[in-house]
Order: sequence, then structure tokens, then C-alpha cells
Amino acid sequence: MNPASSIDSEGSIHLQVSELNARISEAGSSGPGPSPTTILQPQSSIETKNTSSTGSSVTAARQVEAIRAPEKKLTLFALRLAVLEKAATGLGTLGFIWATVVLLGGFAITLDKTDFWFITIILLIEGTRIFSRSHELEWQHQATWSLADVGISSFRAIRSSSNFVIKTVKAIFRPIAAVGNPGRGQSREIITQSIHQANRNNWHQKRMPTRTWNSSEVPLIPYASWVFISRNISKLLYWLQLISATTCVVLSLMKLIKRNFGAVSKDDSDKRNRKAALIIFYSLALAEALLFLLEKAYWEWNVTFRKILDEVNKQCEMGTSGMLAIRRFFYDAYSQCVYGSVFDGLKMDMVSFAMDLLGSNSPDEQLMGAQILETFSKSKRFSDDTLQKIGINLSVTERLVEMLNWKDPEEEQIRKSAAEIVAHLAGKKQNSLRVAGIPGSMESISSLLHISRSFGDAADEIPEKSIIFDDGHYSFWTFNHLGLTILKQLARDHDNCGKIGNTRGLLPKIIDCTHAGERLLTDATTTPSQILTVKRSLQVVKRLSCTTGATGKQLRREISEIVFTISNIRDILRYGEKHPTLQKLGIDILRNLAMEEDATERIGGTGGVLKELFNIFFKQVTDEKHKDVKIAAGAALSMLAFESTSNCLRILKLNVTEKLVKALEDPLLRINAGRILRNLCASSGEDSFDQLHHLTDAGPTVLQAIMTKETKLQEVMIGLAARIFKFMASWESSIMFQRAGIQEAEVAKKLVATLKQYQYPSIRVPRMRRFVLELAIWMMKDKKTNILTFKSLGMEEQLEHMMDTISDIESFNIFSGTVGLSRHSTTIHSLVEIAMQLLVDG
Repeated sequence: MNPASSIDSEGSIHLQVSELNARISEAGSSGPGPSPTTILQPQSSIETKNTSSTGSSVTAARQVEAIRAPEKKLTLFALRLAVLEKAATGLGTLGFIWATVVLLGGFAITLDKTDFWFITIILLIEGTRIFSRSHELEWQHQATWSLADVGISSFRAIRSSSNFVIKTVKAIFRPIAAVGNPGRGQSREIITQSIHQANRNNWHQKRMPTRTWNSSEVPLIPYASWVFISRNISKLLYWLQLISATTCVVLSLMKLIKRNFGAVSKDDSDKRNRKAALIIFYSLALAEALLFLLEKAYWEWNVTFRKILDEVNKQCEMGTSGMLAIRRFFYDAYSQCVYGSVFDGLKMDMVSFAMDLLGSNSPDEQLMGAQILETFSKSKRFSDDTLQKIGINLSVTERLVEMLNWKDPEEEQIRKSAAEIVAHLAGKKQNSLRVAGIPGSMESISSLLHISRSFGDAADEIPEKSIIFDDGHYSFWTFNHLGLTILKQLARDHDNCGKIGNTRGLLPKIIDCTHAGERLLTDATTTPSQILTVKRSLQVVKRLSCTTGATGKQLRREISEIVFTISNIRDILRYGEKHPTLQKLGIDILRNLAMEEDATERIGGTGGVLKELFNIFFKQVTDEKHKDVKIAAGAALSMLAFESTSNCLRILKLNVTEKLVKALEDPLLRINAGRILRNLCASSGEDSFDQLHHLTDAGPTVLQAIMTKETKLQEVMIGLAARIFKFMASWESSIMFQRAGIQEAEVAKKLVATLKQYQYPSIRVPRMRRFVLELAIWMMKDKKTNILTFKSLGMEEQLEHMMDTISDIESFNIFSGTVGLSRHSTTIHSLVEIAMQLLVDG
């Protein structure tokens, strides 16, 4: 399992996989190939300078290919076994034809009695072996649902047979022991529940009875079902073949060594070729039996001693429970090589095999296929190839999306694995478009989100743990997390955001997942998975709220109209000091929503939101995460105060203007503090003059900031200066310049230099030229001497050039992507004309 995966959550059930770094280091140290850090990179022989280095590159490339496709070892193993099997079968068929046509047909009467019965026995046992072989793979295929498979590891099965008998006897007498000790009933129930929960995590878990038989458990003979079940038939056929082949070898060798085929006289023409015919037959029978035994020896050598299946399972990173899938894959590849062309099995791979299982009607096969794809989707080495194959196969993608709707508790693991795969699949942009394009896909994803509380419940009265396991078992919290992860990936695309918003009932479910009360945010026992789910929901809402265009406008309106949106974020701001990431996400959502006028009023009208934002903004912190939260809070406050008279009045009632003035000297806060103050000056009415008049104390600080070279700070302070100077009389402004130690001519020179620097509108500071004009106009209106100063500095030339370079970007206050949302009440053309008229009149 990839530890860096973003969709891991507590309570999720994953396959155990080996660490990638260990595998790379193992491969890197096995030969003269590349170092472990570069082993996954393609090697080129063009870069080598000698034959030995070329050979090393080829070897390294093969090692990389083996690691990327470990199952190729199994398909090659199946091919070699199939070659031996078909050779043995061919010799056996030839020997059978030779015996029936030549010996029994031509020499049956003249055969010695011993030879007749030897041939008959050999044919019978060979017929039995061929029959057993033709059906063994079928039974082995069904027996792959059992871990005790003799066909795969016969010697290990013999060693474990006694343990099986002992366990069976214990299972029979266990109920009697339980009845004899009733005092342990309660502990037994606890143990039983624990075992039941553990079994749910196994691939080969026992399922509830269905309407069809499980083929590996079918009782073939009444009253003996514990022995004669289909998973044991393959064991019987396996040993029957070994016994038959061994018997054939013994009988053939006895005859070939003794050669007691009976005496043949010179005059007896009927027996002339009998000896040669018998030698050929016994040789064919011996060769066929030896080839079969060689095949079985090769089988046992690779499987039992070399442990090829364990090695491939380890390289596939599927853990101990993945052995069942590896066995099933091997049997399928071997069957294709035996019953078709020997090369048919080479075309198989684990991903295609899993996708085929996913489309099965068997729940066990569906689970196996889903688990394989889930493991490969998470693997750092296999994920790209796996997700590409799934993405281009529309039927498989539709099948996975369909599984998201499965709510039967017995199908919980299949549904969870499907959700994990879709979450990774949606991480690729092209695949996310395919997922969202499937009819009903958003409804399927919506079904993963379980609303844990009714809208009438109080937040503090909801037990947080009730969301994790409803009915004691079903992992609703896990599915909430997976559903939100999928939506987060899909929301990266603009069109997908529109589909999410248009899906009935989906937005309220997402908002409900943002609920985090005081208990959840402050309790030390809160699990990381709970916090992670809240984080995912906030990330989804943030991406939806920052969507551009008409779609974004509609989404922001719908999100703000849900009554729990702002109150949930308020709780996070109030109690989430231990979770700065959640606070920043909530603040970013408020800032995005504030781009809409109605949403701005809702946010400001929700009690405590502005207060909590200012508490965060002014709070003294040291770590970087909390500093980021402070900056985000300032940005949100400036947006909420923008062109909102009601919010500006609410801010003034909080008596924070003096703190904002002091914040102008704080390098971390001064930009946002300047924006908030400018918006307060711009949006407040005449009745607020007394509260804002003391902002003149900030004049020196603002003037000094204007003279800096920091572009963003300079833009904000020039805009603020143009607003606060309107609250001053001429003599007050002169005192302000004296206190700052800066002359008005120096400021005028800086403003003209700024216009020269920004000959064209800047995307980084789109309001720079507008703010320069506003401040210059105030200075020329304040004192006639400033008009002469601007003339001498070449202000007229800059204004004429500016008239020819005005862009629409300078006409808007805020932007959503490349779309302007709030147009300035005064056009920049008007400002240029006013400034030019002042220069002319002066």
C-alpha cells in the first residue's frame, strides 16, 4: 500500500504489500545494472560505450520489465508445463493407437499371456490418467477458492492433512464444550464477533447463503459431504495421475529389461514382428510416463521449493491474502496453454485477468478482481499502467461506477474496493472526464455519502462515533471519505463541477460532511480518519466555490444558500485551533463565496463569523501553518468588506480599526490590513466619519510603504493613501508628510516613476495605475504646487500613453480566473481625463 496515498483512511481495509524501496534495492544489488535510484528508468544501449556496458543495460532493462510485470514468470512457467504436457499427451496417444491397432489388433491372439495383461493394464491406467488429466484443471480451477490446494503444493498438503483432521474433530466437539461451560458465554460472544470482523477482511471470507451453489463446496455424495466436495476432487485426480504414471513406468521397465515376450520360431510368420512392436509400445509408454513425471517434478520444484508463486505474489505487492488470486491466475494461464495454443497463456496479464473477474456474476470473483485492481491502482510501480487500461475500457469503468451503488452489507468489500479504484482513476484528468461522462455516475458517487445526522439535530448532541459504524459493522465513514476523495478529483475540471452542482441532493451531502462540532475538534481521542473526512469535504467545497464563469456563480449561490454551510465553517474557526489546515480551508471557502453579493451578506449576517476571523487575524502565532491561516483570514476579511456597507458597519462595531492601523507595521499583516482599511473607507457612509477619522494616524506608515519597491505592498498602500487622505484637511496632510519625513515632491516623483514602470497593465498588480491616478488627483486637488510638480515630471506624457494602453483588466475590482466580477464605478478613462484637466487648469 502506498503510504503517500491521499485516500488512505483509518478503518479502510487494504491488502498488505511489500515496500517499493526494498524491492528496488534488492534488484539494484543483484547485478551490474543501474543503481537503485534509477532502476525504474528506461535504459538505453546508445549511451553505453562498450560491449559489457551494453550487456549490463540489457540485463537491467529485463530486470525492470520483470519487476513491472511479475506475472510473466507464471505465464512462462505455464508455457513450459504445457509443452511437457502436450508432448506426454502426444506420446500417450501414439502409444494408445499403437497398442489398439498394431498389438491388440494384429497380435492379440499371438501375444503372450503376460504381455496381453501388461498391455491391458497399461492402457487402462493410461486411459485413467488421461481422463484424470483432462478433468483435473477444471477441478483445480474451482479449488482455487480453497487455501488447502493439493494441486498447487501437494507435499505441503500432506504435511497439513493431520492438522486438518484434528481441527475437524475439534470443530465437532466445540459446541459440546460450550454447553458444558455456560459461564464463558459472554466472552465467547466477544470472540465470535472479533472473528467475524476479521473474516470480513479476507478474500476467501465465508459469505451468506445465496441462491446458487458455491462450486468449491458442492457435496457430490450424500452423507459424506465433508469428504466428497469439489475442492477435494482435484486432490484425488492429482494423486491418481501420479500413481498411474508410476505404475506405467514400473510395468514398462519390467518388460523392457526382461524382454520375455515369448519364443518365436522361424516358421511362425505371425509372431515375426511381435518383439519389435512390443518394444516400441513399452518404450512409448515409458517415455510418456517419464515426461509426465518430469512435468510434475518441474511443477513441484518451482512451486514447492523455488516458491515461484510466493515470489510473484511478493512482487505484485498483494500480501499473503493475494496468493489465492495468484493461484487462480496461474491455473487460468495454464489451462489456456493446455487446451489452446501453448502461446495463449502468454497473452494474459494480471490487470486484464482482474477486469474479467470484475465482470463475473460470482461475488467471490468480483471481490477478487476488485481487490487486485485496487492493489495495482495503489502501487507506485503498477498504477500508471493499470489506470490506463481501466480508463480506456469503458465497460470496466461503468462496472466500477455501478458497484458504488451496491449497499448490501455482504457486498461491502466489493463496493469499497471499487470506490478505491475509482478514486485513483479520477486522479487522472482524462479518466476523470470519462468517469463523469458515464450516465448516473454522479448519483452513484452520491450514494457513497451517508448523511449522519438529520437537519433538525443539534450539532453537539450528535455522537461522533455513530458516523463510523452504523449497525455495528458497515463503514459509512470510510465510504464518506472515499466518495469525497472521488469528488475532489473530479472537481478539478470545470464541467465536472457543473455536474456535481446539478446532481440532486449531492451538495447538501457534501456540506453535511463539513460538520465538525466542538467535541470533534477539541477531543484528543478524535481519530485521524474523522478529521480527514472533514478536510476532504472542505477541499471539495473549496474547489466548487472557486469555479469560474456562470457555473461558478451558480455554485457559489447554491452553496451559500445551504443553511449549514457558513455555520459549519464558523465552528471550525471557533474550535479548530488544533487543526489549522481545516481553518484555512474554511476561510478560503468564505473568501470564494464572498465574490457573490448575496453570499457576502449571508456570511456577515451569521453571528460570530467576522469576529472569529479577526480573532485569527490578530492572534500572535509562531508556526508557519498558523501564519498561513492569519494571511488567509485577512484576505477573507478584505473580500467581505469590499463594497458591502453592512459588513463595514459590522466591522466598525467590533472596534478593530486601531488594531488594523497597528497591523500596517506588521510585515505579515500589512497588505491585508491595508486592503481592509481601504474597503472600510470606500464603503462606509458619512455617519462613520468619526470612527475613521483617526485613520490619519496611519498616514506616515502608508507614505513610507509607498516609497518601497515591493510591488504588491506598494499597490495596496497607494490605494489606501488615496482613501484616507480624503479625511484630512490641507494642513493635516502637510503635518502628515512632515511626520513621515517625506516631501510631497518625492511622492509625486514616485507616482510618475510607477506609471513609467507600468507602461501596460500588469496581471500581478492590475489596479496599480488606477490607484496612482487616484492619489495623484487628490494631491493636485489638495495643493496647486503639486500640479506644477507633476507637470515638471512629465505627467502629461504618461497620461497620454496611458490613454492608449487602457485594458479591460483595469475595469474590475476582483476576478474569478480570467473573468472580471465587479466593475469599478468610475472608469479609468474618467480618471485619466480628470487628471489631464487638472494639469491643464493648473
